[in-house]
Amino acid sequence: MSDLPPCPECGSGYTYEDRDQYVCPECGHEWPQAAQAEESEEPAIKDANGNPLIDGDTVTVIKDLKVKGSSLVVKVGTKVKNIRLVEGDHDIDCKIDGIGPMKLKSQFVKKA
Repeated sequence: MSDLPPCPECGSGYTYEDRDQYVCPECGHEWPQAAQAEESEEPAIKDANGNPLIDGDTVTVIKDLKVKGSSLVVKVGTKVKNIRLVEGDHDIDCKIDGIGPMKLKSQFVKKA
């Protein structure tokens, strides 16, 4: 059985690939292969409640977080504005008032 998607217009399972597009031989509908990948892609970074995060969001810290190499603590309820999402274990890059620039894990914040 083919792993190609069925035609979105008529539902036919006889689709085939033609360069960077899918083609339905029954109704003649053509659609880009890239569109199929975009639909199935989920937002990569989510907060503790499962809400997707984007650059520029404001988040609230849900747990006291010790700052490594310092005696400072980021308290529960601290609002962090204008976050920036990055790749890696600590996936939020931000600046916290009174502490400075730091990275946070998305599992310890919720969208405000």
